[in-house]
Amino acid sequence: MRLTFIQTGKTRENYLLDGIDEYLKRIKRYASLECITIPDMKKSKKVSETVVKQQEGQQIMQRLKPADNVVLLDESGSMYTSVEFAKYISALQGKTGHTVFITGGAYGFSEEVYARADARLSLSAMTFSHQMVRLIFTEQLYRAFTIINGEPYHHS
Repeated sequence: MRLTFIQTGKTRENYLLDGIDEYLKRIKRYASLECITIPDMKKSKKVSETVVKQQEGQQIMQRLKPADNVVLLDESGSMYTSVEFAKYISALQGKTGHTVFITGGAYGFSEEVYARADARLSLSAMTFSHQMVRLIFTEQLYRAFTIINGEPYHHS
């Protein structure tokens, strides 16, 4: 399975970087995973939220291919338990060559990115910082692969 994780903005906290790196190493046992970081744009008096989303959206769209299965990590997306998410990942393994998971910037996604998405996934009804989402998502992706493979990491 080939996966790409596009994230907007850098992860700045070392404790988060350490956790993310650990799960990325573990995931590589199960799938090819490329991580791409695009710079986050800053809102200012001259640059509105809409312009920021459009600029970030353009950078995201440049990295997508027509055949990609695009999944946005978005607060309005479907919520799964860890076991349900594992079933979702397992289904993707059989039907798509390349899945791209994307986290947006502080203001979300542009309309163009929303229109391109094949699915939306919410990690929680709560709001997390974009840096925290990366750690939570990589842990859940690793957990999904261990569930799929019947490994003891997940305790039901």
